[in-house]
Amino acid sequence: MANFTKQAIKAAFLELLDEKPLNKISVRDIVERCGINRNSFYYHFQDIPSLLGEIIVERTNELMAQYPTVDKIEEAFRASIDYAQKNRRAIMHVYNSVSRDTFEASVMRLCAYMTEQYLKSAYPDAEISDTDREVLHRFIKCQLFGLCIDWMLGGMKPDTGEKMARILELYRGVAELILEKCRASNA
Repeated sequence: MANFTKQAIKAAFLELLDEKPLNKISVRDIVERCGINRNSFYYHFQDIPSLLGEIIVERTNELMAQYPTVDKIEEAFRASIDYAQKNRRAIMHVYNSVSRDTFEASVMRLCAYMTEQYLKSAYPDAEISDTDREVLHRFIKCQLFGLCIDWMLGGMKPDTGEKMARILELYRGVAELILEKCRASNA
């Protein structure tokens, strides 16, 4: 029963988040939407930011679970973009709120995961130093993160998602060039 109530709270919150900005959502709105009392809400969550934080972590984990290996970073990135576009209003409400830092940390974690899986899958036997591997990982992760944040700053326009996919398509081969330079400098 407790898990059902917790899921009902999350569902009500997500519905409300799709309807109005985060700072306009109250605990009262959530409990009225799912037909429970305030104590039930506070049994499961400390406050709205803790509810939001848990949802963000869950959604990020779900996206990562869809791609246990990443042969092409564009595929995983495209799935993330598609998810974001389907939930655009809610995401923009969070992005434009005081909880932006929590959201950005999850976006960075997702970018780090995609990059790590991509490097493991596409270059499992790359003969480069741990330092160079770490630098390459950081480089790709930060580029993906920058693309995401730039897209959100622009209002998450659908055509921008296509342009980002094109950027990643054009980007293909850059990691190989960097790996080659790493090998050459370590030889």
